[in-house]
Amino acid sequence: MSSGTFVDRIDPFAKRSLKKKSKKSQGSSRYRNSQDVELQQLPPLKVDCSSLEQEELFIRKLRQCCVSFDFMDPLSDLKGKEIKRAALNDLSAYITHGRGVLTENVYPEIIKMISVNLFRTLPPSENPDFDPEEDDPTLEASWPHLQLVYEVFLRFLESADFQATFGKKVIDQKFVLQLLELFDSEDPRERDFLKTVLHRIYGKFLGLRAFIRKQINNIFLRFIYETEHFNGVGELLEILGSIINGFALPLKAEHKQFLVKVLLPLHKVKVLSLYHAQLAYCVVQFLEKDASLTEPVVRGLLKFWPKTCSQKEVMFLGEIEEILDVIEPPQFVKIQEPLFRQIAKCVSSPHFQVAERALYFWNNEYAMSLIEDNNAVIMPIMFPALYRISKEHWNQTIVALVYNVLKTFMEMNSKLFDELTASYKAERQKEKRREREREELWKRLNELEISSRAPNKEQTLLTNQSAGGLIQDANPSLGAGGAQLNPNSLSSPTVTSTSSFAPSSANSTGNNNNNSTAAGASQPPGSSGAGSALSAATSQQNASAADAAAALSK
Repeated sequence: MSSGTFVDRIDPFAKRSLKKKSKKSQGSSRYRNSQDVELQQLPPLKVDCSSLEQEELFIRKLRQCCVSFDFMDPLSDLKGKEIKRAALNDLSAYITHGRGVLTENVYPEIIKMISVNLFRTLPPSENPDFDPEEDDPTLEASWPHLQLVYEVFLRFLESADFQATFGKKVIDQKFVLQLLELFDSEDPRERDFLKTVLHRIYGKFLGLRAFIRKQINNIFLRFIYETEHFNGVGELLEILGSIINGFALPLKAEHKQFLVKVLLPLHKVKVLSLYHAQLAYCVVQFLEKDASLTEPVVRGLLKFWPKTCSQKEVMFLGEIEEILDVIEPPQFVKIQEPLFRQIAKCVSSPHFQVAERALYFWNNEYAMSLIEDNNAVIMPIMFPALYRISKEHWNQTIVALVYNVLKTFMEMNSKLFDELTASYKAERQKEKRREREREELWKRLNELEISSRAPNKEQTLLTNQSAGGLIQDANPSLGAGGAQLNPNSLSSPTVTSTSSFAPSSANSTGNNNNNSTAAGASQPPGSSGAGSALSAATSQQNASAADAAAALSK
């Protein structure tokens, strides 16, 4: 038996050299080893040649482009990469300029080539703490070929020869589902192409429209309530903006439910800034289609209004202004009170950007006309916050804007403005008076607490003295406090438990009576009168404290 075999039997987990895996970028896991595939340069496609020969060459080039290459090594297979690049360019030009080139036979070949190149499992992000707002995205390594594949796909869908009857046989629900999964790609260039491709498919295939909307709905719900991570939310919302714009009136119940149950909850996700512009556009499109949706939309926004993120508050205020631009006066009346209560809170915000964005509403002409028509309701809501900020806010820019708003209110309704000013000042005086009364009551309570401590100390002292006298009368050999004095050693008294001086069981009754008599006899003169006076004083102080507490509660 060799020494190596012996070591292996003792330690089956012997240390062996481990081959380090090389770091791969996004999408590299899908590449196959193409060293055994040798691409041959095919002749270029010509529009003026025989259609049968060109169709055969077209299919050969499509199959040639199904070979994938590893772009992690820029120097590997340079010849094959160049042949595929040239073939993809040739296919794109042939589809764009040719007439009658999209026969029924080439549809499956085109979709197969597109599927092989595009569809793959997207690996997780290389940076687990990836911040889309701060960090650069991971770009697709094989983009030189992927871009050309997307261009071929777009030329195919946009071609005048494209027939949906042939296309629906190969572009089905499974294909669309795989296409939607690619929207999670970190590469923004790929997501931009996907957005255009999906929009074209939605326009060409009427039978897939409901399925596409349903799957986008599912992606959003999973994003909101489960993962809070999906890279293509903005692109999908951009597609939806165009789809919503084409909805027929009256809106279906499913479309209204999508607005309330999906689009509005999208406002509460942390990464709202990545797609807020597209989301606000979709919401406004719904309101332009159906004005009756204004109230549930505004109340939904107020429900999801951010509490601790000033950046999101600024975005919400911007969206509210976009809604005010398209709102109808009857709908404005329904939401003016809760809306301007929230705006008053934003104006009072110590964060100057939030306050500034809220005050900019008064620069909007249409919003100003709505406010002026309803000034009797809005001015009482806004005035206290504006007046207080004009005196207390730390930022002088905000103070200047507030003065302009107050001036506008005064010009709108001077009588109401004067009434609100007088009412506010009177209320402030009442608050100051209540504050002074509250401080005085607390001061009285503190004094009563201090004065009640001295009688309590005297009462405790008298009680201790009475207890000491009782013990001394029961056993004269005890010193003060129940300590037995040792006659042999006066300097070191020994403390013995008072239980050692308890009477025997035979004389317990008589001794108890004697002890009671002794306790009464040992009570200091006048102690009964002092205790009664002390109890009366304590009762009086407790009554005063109760009166003060009752006044404080009022």
